[in-house]
This record gives sequence, C-alpha cells and structure tokens, in this order.
Amino acid sequence: MELRRVQLASPGSNLRMLERGSESNADHVFLDLEDSVAPNQKVESRATVVQALNEFDWSGKIACVRVNGIDTEWFYGDLVEVVEGAGKNLDTIMLPKANRPADVYMLDQLLTQIETHRGLEVGRIGIEAQIEMAEGMVNVNETAFASPRLRSLIFGPGDYSASVQARGLSIGASEKYPGHVWHYAIHRIVVAARAANVQVTDGPFADYQNLDGYRQSCEMALALGCDGKWAIHPDQIDVAIDVFSPSEADIAKARQIVVEYTEALESGKGAIVVDGDMVDAATLKMAEIVSAKADAAGL
Repeated sequence: MELRRVQLASPGSNLRMLERGSESNADHVFLDLEDSVAPNQKVESRATVVQALNEFDWSGKIACVRVNGIDTEWFYGDLVEVVEGAGKNLDTIMLPKANRPADVYMLDQLLTQIETHRGLEVGRIGIEAQIEMAEGMVNVNETAFASPRLRSLIFGPGDYSASVQARGLSIGASEKYPGHVWHYAIHRIVVAARAANVQVTDGPFADYQNLDGYRQSCEMALALGCDGKWAIHPDQIDVAIDVFSPSEADIAKARQIVVEYTEALESGKGAIVVDGDMVDAATLKMAEIVSAKADAAGL
C-alpha cells in the first residue's frame, strides 16, 4: 500500500523549495508546473523540475509532477520535457482538470510513447487525476477506470468552487453550511475511486496558518474515506500525517479483532463480541484496512 497521507505542493519554479520538499517527511511531493507557476515562468520551470528530480533524493516518498491541463499550450511540452529528462526518477504525473476518461487515456498513451522512445519501463509511471470541475464530477465514475496507470483521484476544491459557483474566496474552507460543504463532492469521488481500487486525496486548505482548521478539514476527509490531504505549507505536513495515521488504540483494537475473529471462524462462529462491540465479517474487513495502513506506515 502506497502512503498518500499528505501530498506536499512545491512550486516548480523554485529550486530551493523543491529541495526542501525532497527533504521533508511528506509521503508524497508534487513538483508543480500548473497553478503555482506564473505563465511567463512555465517553460523555463520544466528544466528546474527536471534538475530537482535528477539531483535531489526522493527516496521514501512519491515523486510527482503536476503538468498543465490538456487544454493549455504547455501540456505536451511539460510531459515530453519532464519525462524524457527525468522519467527514471518520476513516480507519477498529476493531471489537473481531468474532465473526461479520454483525458486520462490520452495521458496514458503519451506516456507509453515517451517511455518506449526513451527506453524506460513502460507503464511504471502512474497517473493521479484531479477532479475539480463540474464536468469532471459528472464523469468521475468512468474516469476512475480510464487507465491501469491510475493511482489516485484528487478533489480540487478551488476550481470546483468556481465551476459550480459556490460561495467563498478561501480554498478548502467550510462556508456557512449545516455540515461539511464538500461532503457530496468528496464522497462521490471516494466511491468511484474505491470501485476502481485507487486511492483518494482531498485537496488544499488555503488558510495555512490555521492549523486547527486544517486538522478539522483532514478529519472530515478521513471520515469520508480519503487516504490523505494536500499540504501547501510544510507546517501542515505533521498534522496530516497524524490524522491519516491510525492511532495506537485503533491499531491495537484492529489487530485484536483480526486475531479473535479468525479464531472464532475456525471454531464455527460467525459473530463475536470484542470489547463490547459486535464483530462480524464486515468488521473484519474494516480491521484489516486499519492494520494494512498501520503496516504501510511502519506503526
């Protein structure tokens, strides 16, 4: 199981910030060529991203590059220059505004051509697709199955807010609403992702100095089934890791359930009681997920 408890955003135009990303304890760092890079810096930033991938140590984390959208003039150049220049050190490509399954399919085919041309292992580089437009949400079920390269779906609350004309000016913030304002959007992505057996990540929380608000946003994403959340500032990393890592108590109980229910099955029992809770086959699946996440995190 890959860890995506936290995905750190690092602007592709800033070599020092990319180096700090490689040195961080984030599970996943994406070197960004899209929103965090000004239009007049996009082309030259490709070389900076290639340099960072080739010179810095990315071991122990997922190294990802977010390219510009397929509807821009920069998409094909981003993909060709980055993958040809640093494909051996690249784990995934993040595709913003994945509105149709054909968008992911096209990226898959272009990656295959570049890998073949450069003698790279075909199919090793994964895809992470951002669902952040109304059209993307309508088509998310099909997009989740668009490519065997797909590793995760990501909710993009900023562009999604604009796309559906929702109230608010702070990305990821919970506006005046009786509950979690993005409950429907996130859970729809979660269901599509789980059906396709890929991971799910919640997007950014722009008020990076408000760590209590960020923690609450992480906890809501976890409750809805997400594997992790973006961090747009290093101070957010430890909060996300803490929230999306199973607690010691949960790990202990999950492992207890696995042991005791397995023993019960061997004795012909289909349901038992563990610490006052009824445990059956569905509970076992839940416990196995917690145990697997704990093992992946080395807990």
